[in-house]
Amino acid sequence: MIRALALVTSLLVGSFATAATLTDVIARTGQTIVMSDVTPAGFNFKKGDEANYNLNMSIIKGSMKMLVMDIVADGVWIQQLVDLGFAGKQDMQQLIDPNTGEIKKLIVNGKEQAPPKTGDVEVIDSKEDTVTVPAGTFTCLYIKAKVTQDGKASEAQQWVNPKEVPVFGMVKMITQSQLGPVTVELLSFKRM
Repeated sequence: MIRALALVTSLLVGSFATAATLTDVIARTGQTIVMSDVTPAGFNFKKGDEANYNLNMSIIKGSMKMLVMDIVADGVWIQQLVDLGFAGKQDMQQLIDPNTGEIKKLIVNGKEQAPPKTGDVEVIDSKEDTVTVPAGTFTCLYIKAKVTQDGKASEAQQWVNPKEVPVFGMVKMITQSQLGPVTVELLSFKRM
């Protein structure tokens, strides 16, 4: 379960081409946390599942949509659409192994890129917790982790509920970026 949650954070934080510092922090942190300490969580990916989020990074406010585009023999295609207003937009598509969270292929704004490296994750705390976000109140697995990548350490907190919330089950995440704290909260979701 925690491995799966690390996948979420990494996907969220990881591969923003134009606003690399911000989305890198969001995506890599999530994926790394989710995949670090959990055996395959048995995500029930279905084509068309989606989760919509509010992003808040001090002066930058935006949105993110995560969508299961397709399920193929090699894995699951996940699309992440990020709109940061004046800071830009990004369309990221990732082919992932649903059992390990490994990113097999990455396409950012129509251009193929090398998948990001996975950092080291130390889970500091994990417990059941309840969190309220714009989409409602959820009972979640709370994970607090230290993520070290390229010699730099950051801390992230994530609340996940893969049973109720599609794609990766992320309900809320708080992490750090060069611009300060980044908060991601579930706005709405749709299961197919």
